[in-house]
Amino acid sequence: MSEHASKAGRPSGMASSNGWLILTALALGIAAGVGASALGDGWRDPAIRWASALGGIWLDALKVTVIPLIVALLISGIVGGAKAAAGSRVAGNSILWFVVVLTGSAAFGGLMMPLLLGLFPLPEQAAEALRAGLAGVDKAAAASSVPTPIDFVRSVVPSNIFAAAVNDQILPLTLFTAAFALAITKIDIPRRANLVDFFQAVEQTMLVMIGWVLWIAPVGVFGLAFALGAGAGASAFGAVIHYVLLVMLVGLGVTAAGYLIALFFARWSLRDFARAMIPPQAVAISTQSSLASLPAMVGAARGLGVREENSDVTLPLAVALFRATGPAMNVAVAVYVSYWLGIELAPWQLFAGIAMASIASYWAVSLPGQLSFVTSIAPIALAMGLPVEPLAILIAVETFPDIVRTLGNVTMDVAVTGAVARKTPSPD
Repeated sequence: MSEHASKAGRPSGMASSNGWLILTALALGIAAGVGASALGDGWRDPAIRWASALGGIWLDALKVTVIPLIVALLISGIVGGAKAAAGSRVAGNSILWFVVVLTGSAAFGGLMMPLLLGLFPLPEQAAEALRAGLAGVDKAAAASSVPTPIDFVRSVVPSNIFAAAVNDQILPLTLFTAAFALAITKIDIPRRANLVDFFQAVEQTMLVMIGWVLWIAPVGVFGLAFALGAGAGASAFGAVIHYVLLVMLVGLGVTAAGYLIALFFARWSLRDFARAMIPPQAVAISTQSSLASLPAMVGAARGLGVREENSDVTLPLAVALFRATGPAMNVAVAVYVSYWLGIELAPWQLFAGIAMASIASYWAVSLPGQLSFVTSIAPIALAMGLPVEPLAILIAVETFPDIVRTLGNVTMDVAVTGAVARKTPSPD
């Protein structure tokens, strides 16, 4: 997710330049934990306790910022998105396309990951070893929190929004925040501006704080990985690789959907579209940045016959708001966490995850690297009643899925631009 380039005014210290350092900390932590498993209990158990405490402190520091940040991001994004949609017919149709694709992406991820896990399961011995390594995670509480259909429907509207925030009831909190943000767009402009300024200030403050936390991420990840390696042994390496490959497959599925949109809605031939996408896809793979790929995307769209007044509206909006692979891959990560922990998801949990991924993605904004991983997936896991502790391990290997994320996003950006241009050949 490092393709979510930081916006102006956001601290550069949050950039994902330490991504490889975090990955190295993960590998070293697992290796050290595997080595420690050969020691006697007199050394091994205290080492695990200290490492778990170190990682737990870092994880708690990260978790405490999630709810205020997601509220501030949603309000800023919804108000800004509503303003953009009202600006022109092209912008409005673009945002409509974004909403449809993002919703479909979330549903795809929620359905595809269980299918992939059925086709390519983690070897049972490795899965059991991994669950032993995650012994510190409260799996029993998560497994017992499966809601009934009536409970789920009843919980959608919170009776106390502050209690919902305190209890990590993220889906009702998000729905209330979305409604609150839409209500802001209906009040008079001066008061609206004051509220938006306030929440943007909260957003930027939280981003600074998370930047500080992520600066010490290698230390926290090392501690968590040490405990995992000591409990799971060398199987932890295989489990992480298995996770990376399956999540990347989900992202490639969304990328393939971009070609279908180009064929059936933009009415381009697959050969022409594939040939035009070579330059932007090359930039996407090499930089993992949609923003850096924007000039090449503009060139591809115009080479495919999109008029300037269309591409100059839809593509910048797409780079700012549209993360087509995000909902699918984010839900897939949460589903994989449940698989790791041996928690069988109820249909209502899966639906909650898909709904949360969809809503949060409609007004997603550009965020750098590991920060985006936290703000995007932790709310989904919480909405599904899953522990977020395993995400602290998976954040270290996001470098590889991020390549697929950017590749799919860039492909879908151009495809949707063509579809919008087909529907609205010229703006108002």
